[in-house]
Amino acid sequence: MECKENVIHYLSWGFIISGVAYLFQQTRTQTPYGRYVTSDGTPGRTCPAKLAWFLQELPSFLVPMLLLLSTDTQPSLGKDLLLWTFCLHYFQRTFIYSLRTKGRPSPLYIVFSAVVFCSVNGFLQGHYMLHCATYDDAWQTDIRLSTGLLIFFLGMAINIHSDHILLNLRKPGEVVYKIPKGGMFEYVSGANFFGEIMEWCGYALATWSLPTFSFALFTMCSIGPRAYHHHRY
Repeated sequence: MECKENVIHYLSWGFIISGVAYLFQQTRTQTPYGRYVTSDGTPGRTCPAKLAWFLQELPSFLVPMLLLLSTDTQPSLGKDLLLWTFCLHYFQRTFIYSLRTKGRPSPLYIVFSAVVFCSVNGFLQGHYMLHCATYDDAWQTDIRLSTGLLIFFLGMAINIHSDHILLNLRKPGEVVYKIPKGGMFEYVSGANFFGEIMEWCGYALATWSLPTFSFALFTMCSIGPRAYHHHRY
C-alpha cells in the first residue's frame, strides 16, 4: 500500500488543532468521567466501566494489527516500533487494564467519542509507521531513538504501577475518597496520567514524526488537565 501523505498530514494537524481546542475547553469545564460523573444519569446513558474501557481502547490495538496483517511489508524498524510501543501499550490497556478496572460507569457519548478517536488514531499511527516512515541504519544508533524508548518504557512502568495503586486504593465496599500514596504519587497527584504522557512523548521522540508528535500533544492536552482537576479535587 502506498503512503497516503495528504491523509496523514491532515489527520496530524487535525489532532494538533483539536487537542489545543480541547485543552481550552477543559479549562472552563470538566469532562464528566470517573469521579466527575453526576448522579442524575440514567442506565441507558452510561456503560459499565470494564466494558467501556475495553470498547474504547480496542480500536487502537485492533486497527494497527489489521493493517499489519493485511499488508505484505518487509521487516522494518517502523514495524518494530509500532508493535513494541503503540500496540504493546494498547494491548495492556485493552486486555489487562479493562478487566481489572473498578471505575464508575462512563457516559455513552464519551465512550463513543473515544472509540472514534482511537479508531482514527490507530489508522494514523499504523498506516504511517507501516507505509510512510523510513529509517536508515544510522537511526538505530541515534540518541533520539534510544532516549525515546527509555522514556516510553519508563512511562509505561509508571503508568501500570500507578494504576495498580489506584485499583487497590479502597477495600471492597469502601466508597470514601482516598488520596493515593506510593510510587510517583509521592511527587505528582496524577501519576498515572504523568506516566502515559511520558510514554507518548518518548514514542514521538523515538519515531521523530508529525503523526506521533500530534498524538503526544493531543494526549498532553487531553489528560493533562485531568491531572490538574484531580489535584484540585
